[in-house]
Amino acid sequence: MIKIRNIHKTFGENTILRGIDLDIQKGQVVVILGPSGSGKTTFLRCLNALEMPEQGTITFDNSTPLFIDFSNKNIKKDILALRRKSGMVFQNYNLFPHKTALENVMEGPVFVQGKPLEQARKEAELLLSKVGLADKINLYPFQLSGGQQQRVGIARALAIQPELMLFDEPTSALDPELVQDVLNTMKALANEGWTMVVVTHEIKFALDVADIVVVMDKGEIVEQGSPETLFNNPQHERTKRFLHQIRAE
Repeated sequence: MIKIRNIHKTFGENTILRGIDLDIQKGQVVVILGPSGSGKTTFLRCLNALEMPEQGTITFDNSTPLFIDFSNKNIKKDILALRRKSGMVFQNYNLFPHKTALENVMEGPVFVQGKPLEQARKEAELLLSKVGLADKINLYPFQLSGGQQQRVGIARALAIQPELMLFDEPTSALDPELVQDVLNTMKALANEGWTMVVVTHEIKFALDVADIVVVMDKGEIVEQGSPETLFNNPQHERTKRFLHQIRAE
């Protein structure tokens, strides 16, 4: 289980997160919804310390436990450990443009984890095959479609063998015809039992794949529950307004 407690984040005078609590069970897919500016992406980035909360804790309660208290400023080693446990898939791919698909996937295992080059290469080839890109391993990002670049990004995140996969609106930068390939890749990962937190507006994906749907607004979790319950019988007025808005789009 991953326990997240009392996460607060501000930028200057703007309070973005106001005490977020969330439990994530091993193998669960948690989908985070909410209007723009609700704090979804900031919260996701706090989960691997790309953004540093002013306070709050994250606990990984497993065979290699980890406890991080963000109010303690002497946590550099803990942050490195957190990043080894979580793989991030970004909205705009964030691939190295001067490296091939294969080299992008090998980067973390070789330079962060210190894996032997040949082992990292074999594992990267398997991961690129897994996401449907076995024939693209020697291509550079500019030679790939947006959907293919995003699937390289997924393979790169998987390459460090994380305990938690984080997806920040992974289809929002894609042309509509490319979205489904990325969603199918994510569905396959969910079916394999990967623990995932996904910020998205893809309601059908949430219905098909999510175990828990979380709705955020103004830096708070206003409601959470199973997708069937939350979409069919939302309890909070802010959830009802948000769902009505996205269904009307």
